[in-house]
Amino acid sequence: MSTTWTIAKREFRSYFDSPVAYVVICLGLAALGLLFFNYRGGFWDANRASLEQMFIQVPRGLSWLVVPVITMRLIAEEKHSGTLELLITLPVRDSEVIFGKFLGAWGLVLVFIAATGLYPILMFGWPWDLGSLDTGPVLSGYLGLALFSAAAVSIGLLISSLTESQVIAFFVTFLVLFMLHIVGSGMTLDMLPPRVEYVVTFISFETRIAGFLRGAIHARDILFFLTVTAGCLTGSFWALERRKWA
Repeated sequence: MSTTWTIAKREFRSYFDSPVAYVVICLGLAALGLLFFNYRGGFWDANRASLEQMFIQVPRGLSWLVVPVITMRLIAEEKHSGTLELLITLPVRDSEVIFGKFLGAWGLVLVFIAATGLYPILMFGWPWDLGSLDTGPVLSGYLGLALFSAAAVSIGLLISSLTESQVIAFFVTFLVLFMLHIVGSGMTLDMLPPRVEYVVTFISFETRIAGFLRGAIHARDILFFLTVTAGCLTGSFWALERRKWA
C-alpha cells in the first residue's frame, strides 16, 4: 500500500509542478462562476438560496474539460516517453501503478471540487449559519460529485492506458463522458423507444447524479458509480498487463 501512496503523491505533485493544476482550477472556477450567475435559469433567476445550478454545471465542467485534461497523460505519456517499460520492470505491481495514478488524478479533481466550496462560503457564510441555505442538498451534492468524479477519472485512466497519444486520449475521454452525460437529458430521452430509454437512463451519469443534487442519496446510485470505477480500473490493469506480452 505504501508503494501505491508513493505513486499517488508523485502523480498529484506533478500536476502542481507544472501549470496544469493552476490553469485547470482557475479557469474551471471562472467558467463555473459565469455559468452559475449568468446562465439562464441560474442563481439570480431562481430567486432563492440554492446551489442547484452550480451542482448542475460542475459535472459538465468535469466531463468536458477537467477530467479529460487531467487524465490524458496518466498512462499515454508514460508509453510515449518510454518510461512505462521502466516503471513496470521495477518491483511494483501493476495494480499499484494503476491505483496510484488513479488516486493522484482523482485527488486533483477533488481539490477542484473542494474549491467550488468558495461559492457557498462567500455567499452564505461559514458554516452557513445564516439559515438561508439548506445544507442537506449541498452536502449530498458534494458526495455525488466525489463519486461522479471517481467514475469519470477511472474512465479517463482506462482510455489513457489504451493509447500512446495524449491528444487521442483527451478527445476520446471527452466524447465518452459527453455521451454518458448528455444521454440523460430530457430531449434525448423523448426521442427513444421505452426499452432503449430504460437502458439509457440506467447508464446516464446525469440521471445518476440528479438524486444527490436534490438531497436524495440512493444506494443504487452509489453502487453504480463505484461499479464503473472498479470496472474501469480493472480494465486499465488488464491493458497494462497485456502490454507485457505484446
